[in-house]
Amino acid sequence: MTSTRRAPAPVPVLDVGGTHVTAALVAPATGRPLVSSVTRRPLASHTSADGILDAISSAALELPAGHRPCWGVAMPGPFDYDTGIGRFTGIGKFESLSGVDVGAGLRERLAGRAERLRFLNDADAFAIGEHRAGAAAGHGRAVCLTLGTGVGSSFLHAGRPVHDGPRVPPSGHVHRLEVHGRPLEDTVSRRAVRAHYARLAALPDERVLPDVHEIAALAGEGDAAASQAFRYAFGVLGRALAPWIDRFEADAVVVGGSMAQSWNLIHPALTEGLAEAGGTDASVLPARLPDEAPLIGAAHWAQDTPGAP
Repeated sequence: MTSTRRAPAPVPVLDVGGTHVTAALVAPATGRPLVSSVTRRPLASHTSADGILDAISSAALELPAGHRPCWGVAMPGPFDYDTGIGRFTGIGKFESLSGVDVGAGLRERLAGRAERLRFLNDADAFAIGEHRAGAAAGHGRAVCLTLGTGVGSSFLHAGRPVHDGPRVPPSGHVHRLEVHGRPLEDTVSRRAVRAHYARLAALPDERVLPDVHEIAALAGEGDAAASQAFRYAFGVLGRALAPWIDRFEADAVVVGGSMAQSWNLIHPALTEGLAEAGGTDASVLPARLPDEAPLIGAAHWAQDTPGAP
């Protein structure tokens, strides 16, 4: 009599962003999301705590049953990833979750579907995913960046995020760096690129300010102000990053996030900035799995990290 071996149950994951939440099941055998399970839903980060938790859990409950009871949850910071409590203050999103036990709120809403929740920073989830199956694979030390609303980052050693020590920026995140006495994201972020373009192009009305992808399109059409806005922002990023890349001895810099879609503009500006700051031997690479990586990373974290809030 032949016995049929049942495939291991998939790992449920959530990737929470400022405008959307993605839920998926990740197959342990492949480490990749099951395409049919991936659900992306809008998320209003400025609404009430109950509204945010309801929206996240609603997406999660759309996943088919039969998955493992431990979830991997990628969340933006500031967040207490060990306790599952939000620390969002003064950042313009998820303010209603400040001091809220997000873990308890989600477990209550996912009654019977979630015994444990393993939280990790969204940039760390992206980095782990790229190390497991993307552009950071095979690199012992990698710096992974997500460029969008701000600058997300993760310093990976042997596939695990490094948050402490003299070889990484404070908490292991470059958005805490300062340039000319101001936070890095005052120069490198969606709002910063748009504002710089508005100044260079002498736009009279900020209400019609183009978004970053539109500025990128203008640069492709030969708009000098648009090209300069990208060159300046990502040149500054390269100069700010260079000493930390060297200190960490990274052999790769992997770039993802919504703004990385303009790779033809970002790559030359970033590498030029790195060179101006003394150069680096690290390869500068576009993310190979920009959408899947956070899901892969969250699933890996859920399986490999003991204990949970």
